Amino acid sequence: MRNEGSQKSSNRMMIAAPRSGSGKTLITCAILHWLKANGYSPVSLKCGPDYIDPMFHRTVLGVESGNLDSYFMDADVICRTVMETEGDCVCMEGVMGLYDGVSPDYIEGSAYEIASLTKTPILLIVDAKGAGRTLISVVKGILAEDENRLVRGVLFNRMSERFYAKIASVAESEWKQAGFAVKLLGFLPELPEVRIESRYLGLKLPEEVTGLKEQIKTVSEVLSAHCDMQTVFAMMADAVPLERKEAASGTLGLTTGVMSGQGHQDSPILAVAYDSAFCFYYRANFAALEACGAQIVFFSPLSDTRLPKGTTGLLLGGGYPELYAAKLSENREMCNAVQEAVSSGMPVLAECGGFLYLHESLQDSVGHVYPMVGVVKGACYPAGHSVRFGYCEIIEGKHDEDWFLIGLKGHEFHYYESTASGDRCMLKKASTGELQDAMGGAGCQLWGFPHFYYPSDQGFAQHFVKEMKEYADTRSV
Repeated sequence: MRNEGSQKSSNRMMIAAPRSGSGKTLITCAILHWLKANGYSPVSLKCGPDYIDPMFHRTVLGVESGNLDSYFMDADVICRTVMETEGDCVCMEGVMGLYDGVSPDYIEGSAYEIASLTKTPILLIVDAKGAGRTLISVVKGILAEDENRLVRGVLFNRMSERFYAKIASVAESEWKQAGFAVKLLGFLPELPEVRIESRYLGLKLPEEVTGLKEQIKTVSEVLSAHCDMQTVFAMMADAVPLERKEAASGTLGLTTGVMSGQGHQDSPILAVAYDSAFCFYYRANFAALEACGAQIVFFSPLSDTRLPKGTTGLLLGGGYPELYAAKLSENREMCNAVQEAVSSGMPVLAECGGFLYLHESLQDSVGHVYPMVGVVKGACYPAGHSVRFGYCEIIEGKHDEDWFLIGLKGHEFHYYESTASGDRCMLKKASTGELQDAMGGAGCQLWGFPHFYYPSDQGFAQHFVKEMKEYADTRSV
């Protein structure tokens, strides 16, 4: 079934929707499963700052995944990232609604901007639950905004076969009369046996979903029975080949052994917390640190009792430490090891979940309070709502030594608050221009709620690894 003559650079598609919760991730996984089952080697890329959806692509299907984000990355980097993937076809999953980005005023940061920059055909997923003829108008409105005529196909999700038979010909006819050359490719019926629950504004982690691989296989089989998958792939193959340009910095590193722990024997060792409590990382961040000479070694704050041998830098990423607060707290050996590392002056980065871990205490969702590492003199507690959601950028540091942080871009998305959020840096919110004090630590120790994208500041990773090397030198004297 595979088209051996297809060009790698041409086989790509954006899977988008009018809004979040339309089934993008489920259908993306189903399409990836179908591609693998039919002899292709797909690669997936998630638009926006999302961590969990790429984990579904990667963990469930064994398909390489990363992020594309036009707030963090310039156009050349985005295009090169797509071109340099190792697969023979690329499935991009959109973020929120198709045109939703940094602000309602423009499309920056949206799935549509990514599709436009990469000239990628769009498959529009429309949740049909509880709607009828209005679906035709919803699609028509989206097509009217599609200035580059990228939406090539529509798929109705959670629609019965009986209603699809009634609406299909009417929908295509009205879209055609309105001047839109888009195909209705099929539908996915509601599948009560398939259940992937959400937490906050995202899906639960893959390992939390019972029988997930079997569920994805079921969805893929049902989808292929009710959707013209050959036309879906033909739409991917119809994408215009991208023009290869000079190498640019900041690509995802999907072909460089990222997360492999690769490095030279004399490379400074960066210990990265990676387990069920800490698992939110951008692959590009690892690539940037490795490119500057760091050797990444993973450890688990949940189960390990000491940092990896020879550690000269520490990275505590985001995740859900609040779900594992008791176990993290009980592991006093690791808490003490982290506290000693920070006290020794070791370069440290702690983002969101890692920031919570460094506090004196962490309160879980039912009110139990657990002692944590104790580096940050404060307490963390659930706010009950999203706090300071959105993109941000460091525009000012409190001290001259903070120069290497200026221009670093990130994203905030947390339901926890701290009594010690910090005032080391001035953050500017991208959507509103609002300024806020944030971040703690000093020198090459930085912690706070934002998740940062290191390649957004060309000097950040280089300076951090340089500090790791200098720390190693002082310890060997």
